[in-house]
Amino acid sequence: QATIKLSKQSEICTLPTEPSCKIFFSHDPIKIVRARGQYMYDEKGQRYLDCINNVAHVGHSHPDVVRAGAQQMELLNTNSRFLHDNLVLYAQRLQATLPDKLSVCYFVNSGSEANDLALRLAWQYTGHKDVITLNNAYHGHVSSLIDISPYKFHQLSDAEQNQFVHVAPSPDVYRGKYRADHPDPATAYADDVKDIINKAHEKGGKIAAFIAESLQSCGGQVIPPSGYFQKVAEHVRQAGGVFIADEVQVGFGRVGTHFWAFQLQGEDFVPDIVTMGKPIGNGHPMSCVVTTREVAEAFMSSGMEYFNTFGGNPVSCAIGLAVLDVIEKEDLQGNALRVGSYLTELLEKQREKHPLVGDIRGCGLFVGVELVKDRVKLTPATAEAQEIIYNLKEQHILLSADGPHRNVLKFKPPLCFTKEDADLVVEKIDRILTGTFHVPVSLCSVPLCRNKVDLAGLSLAHSLLKRLETKCLKT
Repeated sequence: QATIKLSKQSEICTLPTEPSCKIFFSHDPIKIVRARGQYMYDEKGQRYLDCINNVAHVGHSHPDVVRAGAQQMELLNTNSRFLHDNLVLYAQRLQATLPDKLSVCYFVNSGSEANDLALRLAWQYTGHKDVITLNNAYHGHVSSLIDISPYKFHQLSDAEQNQFVHVAPSPDVYRGKYRADHPDPATAYADDVKDIINKAHEKGGKIAAFIAESLQSCGGQVIPPSGYFQKVAEHVRQAGGVFIADEVQVGFGRVGTHFWAFQLQGEDFVPDIVTMGKPIGNGHPMSCVVTTREVAEAFMSSGMEYFNTFGGNPVSCAIGLAVLDVIEKEDLQGNALRVGSYLTELLEKQREKHPLVGDIRGCGLFVGVELVKDRVKLTPATAEAQEIIYNLKEQHILLSADGPHRNVLKFKPPLCFTKEDADLVVEKIDRILTGTFHVPVSLCSVPLCRNKVDLAGLSLAHSLLKRLETKCLKT
């Protein structure tokens, strides 16, 4: 309340209802004052389990990361016009996690800046302009990236799509165009990209790049079918374009089995450009673009020098090195695999128990739970997802929902998340589903369940009334 009062006294628009500010739980926001590991604390000292913060990759306020940044800041922080060991050492460590072909690093300050630079590299290298992106994709907030982010530009009713941007179907095998029962969804989705290329050529366009999040996050935790990227890359490269893998949300060991999510597609797939951000600095603003020497040399040949004031500064590189050290020292990639597999098993049991849970999908500690009112029609359970999130918040667990219908619960916690944490949150979800939305499995075979009576909707209304009644009694 003090923060809201202070905001009202100023002339700066910082309230949740103002256009410049969008926060979680806007009608009852949380003021977070400190965090450690997988926990966040409000101004009253109340602890919240953080299930959504993929920025604090190795855990909030990790002492090794904080110490590395503070010690380097005491010595020097300047731009990359000067020689400094941190820059070289960090580039070497980062490159060692990637295929040999990806050997040139550009250090920048945010995922948006990284993806914007990736487009510039693609345009310069190919001499082409057209870009293919996926439906529901989000690649950043700057103008060039809004153009290739349907997740954003589809919200603008009067906005015209950039004529050089082409949108391919999201490779979603649950509710997408080609589903799990398709004999070869990877080829089918890739053929759609090939058709887009052919149509662009017919209109005189030339493909510069195909860009995709290695796993779609804002699009609803979508896991592309194996082999999809290889087939797309083949079509795109034949058209003279390059493949950009956006690892901003999902890189640095989150998927468990691999350090980079694009590696899930197989060893035979190597992007031409990889972008990374968010977890790279554990909350410190830094990011990177890694590409091939051929692409980098073409960019340099443009005659325009590339320089970034803060990109690759000694403090950022010290922090980046510390993050890599912690991932290795604490086996956080292994923890993501072990705990993520355990979490998925627990959630699968919920799917067997509760008809509202339509699909469980994910890799490591990147997991989505899609809620549907009808498992045949896949009617999105949007309101129910929001009710679960607010119920969890009241029980001091932070979770969010996303996807085009806002009906996918998103798990992407710090990698120090434990099996005990997984037990706690799934137990709470089970209780919410049982107490608020429970429809006996036996009833789901009764026609009435899918006709005029929306049992989940009635339960939701009843739950909201109960909550309102409780709050009234308290006041």
